Amino acid sequence: MTASSTRRTTAARSPLAAAGAIAVAGALLLTGCGDQTKDKNENSGSASVSNAPLADKLPQEIRSKGKIRVGSDIAYAPVEYKDSSGKVVGLDPDLAAALGKQLGVTFDFQNGTFDALLTGLRSDRYDMAMSAMTDNKNRQEGVDPDTGKKVGEGVDFVDYLTAGVSIYTRKGDTKGISTWDDLCGKKLAVQRGTTSEDLAKQQAKKCPAGKKLAIEAFDDNQQAQTRLRSGGADAVSADFPVAAYAVKTSGGGKDFEVVGDQVEAAPYGIAVSKKETQLRDALQAAMDAIIKNGEYQKILEKWGAQDGAVKQSVINGGK
Repeated sequence: MTASSTRRTTAARSPLAAAGAIAVAGALLLTGCGDQTKDKNENSGSASVSNAPLADKLPQEIRSKGKIRVGSDIAYAPVEYKDSSGKVVGLDPDLAAALGKQLGVTFDFQNGTFDALLTGLRSDRYDMAMSAMTDNKNRQEGVDPDTGKKVGEGVDFVDYLTAGVSIYTRKGDTKGISTWDDLCGKKLAVQRGTTSEDLAKQQAKKCPAGKKLAIEAFDDNQQAQTRLRSGGADAVSADFPVAAYAVKTSGGGKDFEVVGDQVEAAPYGIAVSKKETQLRDALQAAMDAIIKNGEYQKILEKWGAQDGAVKQSVINGGK
């Protein structure tokens, strides 16, 4: 996801795989989320510290606990969501499980609303945030994109993927929308705190008099989809992999269609407190290790995200 100080989508990345590749065989529809409670997470993955190749890079406190607390908005299929049994699945949990093998710890995904994840990180609710979060300068510096004012401590990002933002509509009812300019005079549903919301606010300022862009922001993307499905909105904007997955799965592929091209290609990053440089560097080393050993590529292909692959992880690569 992109968002303001917590956004998920406005950074820099390459387009992800087409909608048809996003859904994996047997993948299920999106499920709800939004509370700040722990979720069933059998896909966290870990290796014993004694034989994990990069365990010594972690802070001793985390090594002793044997787990890393991960703040995540677990309603963003296919990046992270719950299956019918309540298990946390998706691209991010699979990558975390692979990182766990390198570091000898479990990644414990804890559910929270997207726009509160960085606050949770600052208050020590989480050790890191991994939630399709776009790495950008505002988040790095703790700046509110609406006001340009510093509102909190920034974070560091360990970048691991690239993706852009898309618009989708009801299938066969595009309302003539194919670009962001076409949204003027329409109603757009978005997830609160995301890059999509930021882009919508920017577009609203460009719309001519008499053709106002109405923006409805929701706690999660599933609520925005429901609004669109019911006819209460003309379109939804979300990260491309999420938009493509919704198009593929909702109503058996009969509900929605993606319109126009992706915009704002940018990196997804794992957010870590600026004070936790050792944890940040350990995560980067583990990410580079799974890129090198091929596990990263297999996971991306499983979730149809291989077009967003990076050759190495970088720190704070977002613009």
